[in-house]
Parts: sequence; C-alpha cells; structure tokens
Amino acid sequence: MARSLYEWLWQHEFWLPPGITWEDMQESEDTHYPQPRDLLLSIPFALILVVIRCAFERAIALPLSTKLGVRDKQRPKAQPNPVLETFYSTRRKNPEEGELLSLAKQCDLPVRKVEKWFRRRRNMDRPSLSKKFSEACWRFTFYIISFFTGLAVLYDKPWLWDHRECWTGYPQQPLQPSLFWYYMLELSFYWSLVFTLPFDVKRKDFKEQIVHHAATIFLISFSYCANYIRIGTLVMVIHDASDCFLEPTKIFNYMKWKKTCDSLFMIFSAVFLISRLVIYPYTVLYNTYYYSMEIFQPFFGYYFVNALLIILQLLHIFWSCLIIHMVYKFILQGTMEKDMRSDTEESDKDEERDKMREKEKNGITYFSNVTSNGYIQRNGSEPLNSRVHLANGHTKER
Repeated sequence: MARSLYEWLWQHEFWLPPGITWEDMQESEDTHYPQPRDLLLSIPFALILVVIRCAFERAIALPLSTKLGVRDKQRPKAQPNPVLETFYSTRRKNPEEGELLSLAKQCDLPVRKVEKWFRRRRNMDRPSLSKKFSEACWRFTFYIISFFTGLAVLYDKPWLWDHRECWTGYPQQPLQPSLFWYYMLELSFYWSLVFTLPFDVKRKDFKEQIVHHAATIFLISFSYCANYIRIGTLVMVIHDASDCFLEPTKIFNYMKWKKTCDSLFMIFSAVFLISRLVIYPYTVLYNTYYYSMEIFQPFFGYYFVNALLIILQLLHIFWSCLIIHMVYKFILQGTMEKDMRSDTEESDKDEERDKMREKEKNGITYFSNVTSNGYIQRNGSEPLNSRVHLANGHTKER
C-alpha cells in the first residue's frame, strides 16, 4: 500500500513538464540531479543546529546580554497552591469569571487574590528579557551567515542577473554542490525552528509563524524535488535580506538603545517592504507565472509551486500591514511602538489599586485628624485658630 501511494504521488505527470519523465532525470557520473531522498539529511542537520544554538545561547548570547546591561525584570512569584496549579496546568491559564468564583470557594480565598495568583503564574511562564535577547542573537547570527552564503553562491550564477535563465534547460539542470549545501543549510534551519517552536518566545502571530514555517519547508522541499533550485535560491536570498535587520532591531530594543533601535527599525521596514512587496513579486511571482510559460505548458507542479509562493506573499502582506502601522505610529509619536506581536507582561493592577486605596484612606484619616483639631491649611497661609481674642481679654468662638 505504501509503495502504491509512493508511486502515485511521484507520477512524472504531477511534477515534471509535459514530455519529460523521471527516466530523463537519471544521474550519471558527470551529471547529478536533486533526489528526494537527499532531503532526509536535513533532519539530522536540523538537530545539529539545535545543539549549536543551545551552546551558542549559553556560552555567547547570555554572557553578552549581561555585559550589555540586559536585565531581567524581577517578577513576584505566585504562592504554591495545588488547586490553582492543577487548574492552570490542566484546564486553562486564564479562567473565566465563574471559574474564578468556584476556585475562590475551593481555596477559601478572595476572588481578587485568585486573579492575582493567575496573573503572576502567567508572568512566570513568560520568557525573560535575556531569553529574548539570546534568541534574537542566534537568529541574527544565522541570517547574516545564510544571507552572505547565498550571495556568495549566487554571485556568479546567470539567473541572479537574468531571471529567464531560471528556466533555461529546465528541468534538466544539473545540481551543483554549492547549491546543494545552501539548500541543506536553509531547510535544516527551518526544521530546527519547527523543533524549537514550543520553547521559543511565543508572539501574537504564532499561528501565522506556523503557516510560514510549513509553507517554507514545503516550498524548499518541493522546489528541490522538482528541480526548481534556481527559483528557490532567489526566494531564500530575498527572505534573508530583511531578516538581517529585524533581529538587531530587537537586540537594541532589549538593550534600551532607543535611537539605534528606531533607526534600525526604519531601515528594516524599508528593506522588508521593498524586498517582499516589490522585488519578490517581480523576481519570483512574475518569473514563475509568466517566464516559465515560455519554456513549457502548465502542469500540476506549476500550479502547486505558484500556490505556495502566493501563500508566502499573503503572509508578506499581513506582516507589511503590521509594519506600516508601526511606522505610522513612529512618525506620529517620534518613537517606535513596542512590537505588536509581543505578548506583554501583565501587571498586578489589583495590588496597585489596593495601594492607592490605602494612600487615599491614609490621606482622609490625616485630613480628618487635622480638621478635628481645628486646623485648616489654605494656599500656604498660617493655620487659623478656632478662637479669637477680644479687646477686653475674653475669648469668642468663631
């Protein structure tokens, strides 16, 4: 059954242009074509990247964060409570009003204290500033290496300068070793992001990130199997260009270097919008949709790869809207708004209200004591006594 499914899935009618079969893609001593089995190497490479990342964050990023003055905020810890902890870990992290009342009765606590416990417990699970800094350092290091690796690999390739060259001789385009290792580097990195997704900093666009990673892995894998290597390398270089500016923007934001952060954010915004909304549609979408038709007729693989590329473009538009909104706020306010995707830390508002009430209460008590003793202070004038002395030596109440 598995063999039948495999044979059906890899029919040449699906993945190769009309008139080309898998027999035409057979390797020889001098000619090597991409093989689907090669993609299995990306899994152990991804695990190696995870190990390298852990070592990098512990040995380099964390000590660097300390030297650069990145300090984790001291968070008040939630007091041990088995009932609330069980509900938190098995049910939900943000209980509704009825559940809060039920939990308060079970624990014999006021509802406000139960709310405070859940706020503090949620804050305990939120990543620290040093963790965010370490993650940004790792991604920045990888994107810099990947971007310049891509430029070095593609600099002397004709399709970087003439996009029609992406289809010259397709699909019988031999695989060069440099392109193979560049593909393995990128695919392994995105697999490593999937492996560490449960442990990475979760942002508000978490679902979009999952879709992005899945679409990227499918796109890289499919482009490799169907020998869309040339168009795939262009996609990867374009994506890495803006990411090289995003991660240092986060790093300087965590360091509280506001001016540097704002400047890098504006550079990142310009690079992102130009690369994702201008260069990507022309270099990739227009290329795959129109230029490829000069070589072969449409087939399933043609529609499939274009569908994946359009999914990426829709995600580009989604993130571009967020960036444009942040740029708009920056122009109006003169400073960069916090990352709209970030999960903000909750404050103990009830504690703050209690402190304010206590201050107000103390102020009222003080005011009552003052007025009861017959003293009223106005506009910095001297206190007025409640009795006045008459000329005959007698006193009279005011």
